[in-house]
Amino acid sequence: MLVTTREILADAQRNKYAVGAFNVENMEMVLAVLNAAEETQSPVIMQTTPGTVKYAGADMYFAQVRAAARRTKIPVACHLDHGSSFAIAVQAFRAGYTSIMIDGSKLPFEENIALTKSVVEICHAANIPVEAELGRVGGKEDGLDNSGDNPYTDPDEAALFVERSGCDSLAVAVGTAHGVYKGTPQINFDVLARIREKVDIPLVLHGTSGVPDDQVIRCVSMGMCKVNYATDLRIAYTYGVKRYMKENPGVFDPKKYGSYGMEEVKRYVTGRMQVIGSCGRV
Repeated sequence: MLVTTREILADAQRNKYAVGAFNVENMEMVLAVLNAAEETQSPVIMQTTPGTVKYAGADMYFAQVRAAARRTKIPVACHLDHGSSFAIAVQAFRAGYTSIMIDGSKLPFEENIALTKSVVEICHAANIPVEAELGRVGGKEDGLDNSGDNPYTDPDEAALFVERSGCDSLAVAVGTAHGVYKGTPQINFDVLARIREKVDIPLVLHGTSGVPDDQVIRCVSMGMCKVNYATDLRIAYTYGVKRYMKENPGVFDPKKYGSYGMEEVKRYVTGRMQVIGSCGRV
């Protein structure tokens, strides 16, 4: 059941839970995420970054997610994560993605508004919601480099940004980072509380892989409606494949070692859905 993020995030905001957004790199990951969503009865967002799209094309990844959605009654959204330009956003939009992120967070405030608004105008014409980002979620991952200064999102700027850009959800910088953490991340809950007071659209937490469960749970209780996971899915899949090949070095059938990768991804995703409170919401 292919849906947009508008409807599932609206329900999450009303009922104080979050929807997991999981970066899927191949068919095995798509199937693993779908299986976890069906077992937990969780709505789910499957997403790809520009780096992943460059690898095989937006049409290829959308086709996999659409095929998965057609197999289930679980609400499934196909989302572009960290769209890095107007062109890549339009590419995903034309391929059929049911949710688009445009990330202008590296740009000056006014330029970020202008870029976001241009994507909003295109997508809203077809009732496709747009996620934007304000403040910089740090780290490096999949060609995304936000290293360096990592300011928190300014709550007053966030309110003005949402009003002027017309975006449907907003990723905010509250202390998380992309990639693998070198230490334990510490989310600034004071900043999050002030953003929530100023902004009434769904908020998005990026860089969640590696964030302690208690911090994620608190974020959700304070209004985070979409929680992104990427790095830990890759780690889980790779661990499963390596484990199988170590035990069975002579095997060359991709289905055999791929199934172990799927098993690890499904286990990880199921755990995340329990943490963010999406189980039983379908």
